[in-house]
Amino acid sequence: MSEIKSHEPGAQPGLDLHERPAGHRWLVLSVQHLFAMFGATILVPLLTGLNPAVALVTSGLGTLAYIAITKGGIPAYLGSSFAFIAPIVAGTELAGPDGALVGAFAAGCVYLVVSLLIGALGVNWLLRLLPPVVVGPVIMVIGLSLASVAIDMATNDPATESYSALHFGVALATLAVTILAAVFLRGFFAMVPVLIGIVAGYIIALAAGLVDMSGIWAAETVRAPDFIVPFVTHDTQVPAEIFLLLVPVAVVTIAEHIGDQLVISKVIGRNVVKSPGLHRSLAGDGVATMIASCLGGPPNTTYGENIGVLAITRVFSVWVIGGAAVLAVLLGFLGNFAAFLNSIPTAVMGGVSILLFGIIASSGLRTMIEGRVNLGEKRNLAIVSVILVIGVGGAVLPLGELVELSGMALAAIVGILLNLILPGKHLTGDIEEVLGRG
Repeated sequence: MSEIKSHEPGAQPGLDLHERPAGHRWLVLSVQHLFAMFGATILVPLLTGLNPAVALVTSGLGTLAYIAITKGGIPAYLGSSFAFIAPIVAGTELAGPDGALVGAFAAGCVYLVVSLLIGALGVNWLLRLLPPVVVGPVIMVIGLSLASVAIDMATNDPATESYSALHFGVALATLAVTILAAVFLRGFFAMVPVLIGIVAGYIIALAAGLVDMSGIWAAETVRAPDFIVPFVTHDTQVPAEIFLLLVPVAVVTIAEHIGDQLVISKVIGRNVVKSPGLHRSLAGDGVATMIASCLGGPPNTTYGENIGVLAITRVFSVWVIGGAAVLAVLLGFLGNFAAFLNSIPTAVMGGVSILLFGIIASSGLRTMIEGRVNLGEKRNLAIVSVILVIGVGGAVLPLGELVELSGMALAAIVGILLNLILPGKHLTGDIEEVLGRG
C-alpha cells in the first residue's frame, strides 16, 4: 500500500491505516471519533420511532463488520442513514417498524448484488446509470420531502399536536446554537455541530421545563436495549409495497457511497476504490444495513462527518474506528444512557433537523455542481425538473390494487429512465479520471 501523504499545508502527521495507538491515547481518539458520529446516529431513530440505543449498538456492529469485510483497508465509521427516514416512517405506518425493517434488509441485499456486479464488470456502468444529473436532484428530494417533518417537530407540542410558542422557541434556540457551532467553530468542534446543538438544546429545554428526567433515574444501569427482530419478536406482516418504499433508496445511497469512497481516497492518499475495492466496501455497507435491520436499528451508511474527522485529525487508523464502534455498542447497553436519549424533547430534535434536512437538500445541489451538470442544456434541465416535482409533489403510481410506487422511489426511477432515454447522455467518465479530479 502506498505511503500516506499530507494533502493540507501544515497538516500534522497522524496515524497510519493499521497503526494502533497505545494505551489511553487509543481510548481518547476512539471517544473523539464516536462523538463526531454520535449526533446524526441517534437523530435518525428518534425521527423514525426506532430505539436510539439499538441504533448505537447496530452502528457499532455494522462498523466492525465493515472493517472485517474490507480487510481493514478503509477507515470508515457507519452510522444511521438519513436517506431512509421518510421511507421508514411510511413503511412503519403501513406495516409497523418490523415490516419496515424487512424492507430495509432487502435494500441491504441490493448492495450485495451491486457489489457482485462491480466485482465482475467494474464500476463504470454504475456511474453511467447514476450520473450526478440523476443523483443530485434525488438527494435534494430527500431533504425537501423531510422539511415538513422538521417544522412540525419544531413548532408543535407533542402532547396536543398543536402550535406551541414555547416549543418553537426551544427549537429556534437549538437551531441557533447548531448554526453558530457549524459556522464559527474550528478544528474537531466544527465536525460536531449536531452534538453541540443537541446538548445545548437539552439544557435550554430543561430550563424551560420540557424535559422529563424521571425515566433516567428509574432505569437499570446495565440493560439490553429493546431489539426488534422481525418474525421473532413480532408477528411481522410484509406487504409488497414495503419493498417499493425502501429498496429503491439503495439507488441513492449506493451513489453516495461511491462519492464517499472517492473523497476518502483523496484524504488518506490511498485508492480504496481499487484496493480493497469498491465491491468490498459496498458489500460491507450492505451487510451493516442487514445487521441493523435484523435487530431494530436504522440502515447504516458511511458518513461525511467521518471523512471530516479524518481530514482534520489525520488519524486514519482502523483501530481507532474499531474502538469507536466497540464504545458505541457498550453505550447502547447502558440503561440510564438509553433513557437519557429517549428524554430528548421533540423540539430540540426539530431545531437540529431544520438545519440537517436543509444540508441534505443542499448536498444534492453540490453533487450537481461538482459533477459539472450544465442546466443550460435542455436535457439536463428536464431531468432535474421532473425528478424534483415528482419527488417533492408526492406523485403516486399505482401498481395493482395493493401496491403503489411514490415519492423519492418513483422520482429516482423516472430520473434513471429519462437519463437512459433522452439523447446526449451526461456520462461521468472513467472512475480513475474521477478519482484524479481536484
